[in-house]
Formats: sequence, C-alpha cells, structure tokens
Amino acid sequence: MMHMTFYWGIKATILFSFWKTDSWLSYILTLIACFVFSAFYQYLENRRVQFKSLSTTRHPPPPRSSSGVSAPLIPKSGTRSAAKAASILLFGVNAAIGYLLMLAAMSFNGGVFIAIVVGLTVGYAVFRSDDGGADAATDDPCPCA
Repeated sequence: MMHMTFYWGIKATILFSFWKTDSWLSYILTLIACFVFSAFYQYLENRRVQFKSLSTTRHPPPPRSSSGVSAPLIPKSGTRSAAKAASILLFGVNAAIGYLLMLAAMSFNGGVFIAIVVGLTVGYAVFRSDDGGADAATDDPCPCA
C-alpha cells in the first residue's frame, strides 16, 4: 500500500517497483542518489540557460561597405542554431529529470523529500547562484517547470 501522508522510515518504494529500500544501506544510497540527481538537475539547468543566452545574444550589425550597403544580407547563424538546439535538448532532459524528482518526492518519505530539497538547494548554490540573474524567468524553484 502506498503512503498518502509523510512518513519517516527506511522502507520506501521510489519511482519503480524494483527500487525498494529495506535496510539502512539501501535507504542511505537512495537518499544520496536523490541528492545527486537534484544537484545534477541544477547543473543542467545552468548549462541550458547558458546555451539559451548564447543563442539569443545579439551581434553588432556588420560594417557598411563604401556603397552604403551592409554585407552580408544573411548573417551566419551556425553557432546560434547549435546553441538553440542544445538548449532545446537540455530543456527536454531537465523536464524529464524534474518530473522524476517530483514523483520521487511523491513517495511521501520524509528523508527522500529532504534529500531532494537539499540537493536542489546545494545545486543552486554551487551552479547557479553566481549567474547574476541572467535569466530570472528560469529562477523557478519547482524542478519540473
């Protein structure tokens, strides 16, 4: 039977029927895995925001030639499109990890919930706190956003 309220104990089922904890060792390894995946989520989010900023940076207009026409008419955007594709791919990976973290927290085990929140917090402190507010729209505390 699945718990529908927070509980404290070493017996938990996380995400899959085969991921069950029944000893202190398996429980602690599960908490470490939840912590690491949460911090990894913040790392990938930092990479995604950096790729997004690379794909949206505005380059100065090219200098005008002597005839008054700016050249080239079609700027090269190979780097920008690659950065945009990487940003889109990382968004999908981040969404998947975020939803898996949410489902793990919905196991209602207090230790798992705390490990996820602390992992997100430490990951933010390590990977994202020094971005200077580069993208405030992605500063959402919900990992599945």
